[in-house]
Amino acid sequence: MTSKLDQKDINNAAWAACDTFRGVVDPSQYKDYILVMLFLKYISDVWQDHYDEYQKLYGDDDERILRKLERERFVLPEVMLTEKDEKTGVVTVLDTFRATYSSLYERRAASNIGELINIVLDHIEENNRAKLEGVFRNIDFNSEANLGKTKDRNRRLKQLLEDFHKPQLDMRPSRISEDVIGNTYIYLIERFASDSGKKAGEFFTPLKVTELVARLAAPKPGDRICDPACGSGGLLIKAAKQVGNRNFALFGQESNGSTWALCRMNMFLHSFDSARIEWCDTLNSPLLVENDRLMKFNCVVANPPFSLDKWGAENAESDQYTRFWRGVPPRSKGDWAFISHMVEIALEKEGRVAVVVPNGVLFRGAAEGRIRQKMIEENLLDAVIGLPGNLFPTTNIPVAVLVFDRSREKGGIREECKNVLFVDASREFVSGKNQNTLSEEHLTKIMATYAVRAEKEKYAHLAEFAEIKENDFNLNIPRYVDTFEEEEAIDIDAVQAEIDDLEKELAEVRVKMAEKLKEIQR
Repeated sequence: MTSKLDQKDINNAAWAACDTFRGVVDPSQYKDYILVMLFLKYISDVWQDHYDEYQKLYGDDDERILRKLERERFVLPEVMLTEKDEKTGVVTVLDTFRATYSSLYERRAASNIGELINIVLDHIEENNRAKLEGVFRNIDFNSEANLGKTKDRNRRLKQLLEDFHKPQLDMRPSRISEDVIGNTYIYLIERFASDSGKKAGEFFTPLKVTELVARLAAPKPGDRICDPACGSGGLLIKAAKQVGNRNFALFGQESNGSTWALCRMNMFLHSFDSARIEWCDTLNSPLLVENDRLMKFNCVVANPPFSLDKWGAENAESDQYTRFWRGVPPRSKGDWAFISHMVEIALEKEGRVAVVVPNGVLFRGAAEGRIRQKMIEENLLDAVIGLPGNLFPTTNIPVAVLVFDRSREKGGIREECKNVLFVDASREFVSGKNQNTLSEEHLTKIMATYAVRAEKEKYAHLAEFAEIKENDFNLNIPRYVDTFEEEEAIDIDAVQAEIDDLEKELAEVRVKMAEKLKEIQR
């Protein structure tokens, strides 16, 4: 009987494989090599597992087995390496093998192993274009710039293939569920983000933050869910799992090609390979378009890049989709540009938006203040939830989650709701050495408070429109939630008496020390 793999074992084995590159290649680069190799190992193991099962049914009828396999989720084709004699035109077959991890492992000592890995990935992409087109275009296992000169590169790639050959990384479905490999993928992405500083952290949102945003968005069966700044796809996956069944459609946009590829692979590993993930600049050239109009969604979630500089303000006034009709955000801060886009792609009178923002979004004035005021006057803002600082690997600043609900518009089912819920959850977190985290208890408390929409001393306040207007549409949470704690009264006389006693004790100690020094000097 084949033993089942434990989540922790596969996580540790996959992370240990990173030692091949650690300290030699920048983590923001080698993450791609590790994650692509994990992806290749997984689909190869799945293919082999299915092959073995069909072999039990059809014996040595290889042609029939391969036809059956081609009808599976993906195809791992045959690779034929040839050489043509320029003089005679004769073509010689040098090698033939299946485009799998195992084939590469058998050839791990080859002098052109980087080229062979690239060939295998090209063949897999070419034969699975509907699901994997473009996924491997930004990764080059034969790159001297990233992996070193030939001798060093070959040694590292050989070691990497050997690292993934460990028993703990046998990822056949008979030993491991899709959830486990998907969880390992997310685990590695999280580790890369926390170990790599700002660059690698850009593609990952901490798990508890994604969980909170997904819960606040509350997607339902039949919903179209979109993340217009989807990174590696963790928030989309969390939102999908909130639905409770497979009746949903996922959409995303990501501007970084490498991160877009990670997202596509992440969707594939979670069996969401029908998700439509576009590689584009959301603010300047969105590709989620239908009939020359922006697609509309039931749920829109995102953790956009904080205060993005040079986001495209110069093009905003002539935006063909008129997303910035409330105003153009500052050139150096794209926060309200992303929020404007998200609100515009949410379904009228129905769509919900949950977005992570830096706290400056709540109170900065000028153009941002005018956009904020208009959205509040339109009755779109539903909640402002303040979170602790140092939750992200990219920054230690405190952040907030804004919830917009278009069912509060005129004609929507919540149009009578005119208040905004403010929650100050900034003081409740699990302290960590390098980074703070939220616990399940913290999330439960936030969600329970959001559900009842009621006052909670020093934690939550329900503000009516008049109160927000009186505050000049400033959403800074301390204006609404009073968290001031009175300090305990100090008894000055008692403190002075304690100081006098300590001074007496100190004088006595000094006398004794002087006597001891005299004895030593005799």
